[in-house]
Amino acid sequence: MVMVKLDDAIDRITSDISQTGALTAEASRRYEEMFPGFRAELARVLEQAPTISDAAQAAMMLVDTASRTLRDSFPHQPHCDCRDGCSACCHLFVAVPPGVTSLIAEHIRKTFPPDEQQALLERLGQAARIIEQAKTTSEVRARCPLLGTDERCTIYDVRPLTCRAFTSSSAPRCHTMVFGDEDQRKDRIDQNPGHFRLHLEATEALQDAARARGLDGRQKGFVHALLDRLAPSQDRAAD
Repeated sequence: MVMVKLDDAIDRITSDISQTGALTAEASRRYEEMFPGFRAELARVLEQAPTISDAAQAAMMLVDTASRTLRDSFPHQPHCDCRDGCSACCHLFVAVPPGVTSLIAEHIRKTFPPDEQQALLERLGQAARIIEQAKTTSEVRARCPLLGTDERCTIYDVRPLTCRAFTSSSAPRCHTMVFGDEDQRKDRIDQNPGHFRLHLEATEALQDAARARGLDGRQKGFVHALLDRLAPSQDRAAD
């Protein structure tokens, strides 16, 4: 009688674990399919955008929506310590895909008064000189010219995808990694993997969209690209 009850218990346990394992495997498969699905939808939207600048704006809107839905829909999301006024990461090198710089330049021309635009050009020049002195981009520590005196981004609504992708579970660790000594600067900040992956897909989709239009699909350093875009007497194709 005892053995019968034991066999029944074993059957129930193994059945429950097997079913849960199958559901987990299916969920994992669908999770992996979610990212190429996002990329495919994004590619269709970017293909219809009138300009590469419009494509960049669409990419930002779609990746923001996707990231917000990811956070709201999936349990046990990693803690994010990023907050208003926290600006350590705004001293790192930022690369941007095609369309982003022209979108930001358009925003600046429309919303910044002339005197602020001139002051920004001066800060961009200073930051460019600091960046040029670094041996590698990972060594760059230059305050973003678009960071306000209140430590807030002055172009937050159109900030680069790289900035949107950054998440950190520890603001103090970011501060140490950015402003610490040489050994501390080698530390890495863990990112929310799903959030970061969506932004990587969006970045690569913009690069593909640019190439499809016969444009340069490479990423560029944000400071130098924006300086070129805003400098007087510049007549350049949209990046």
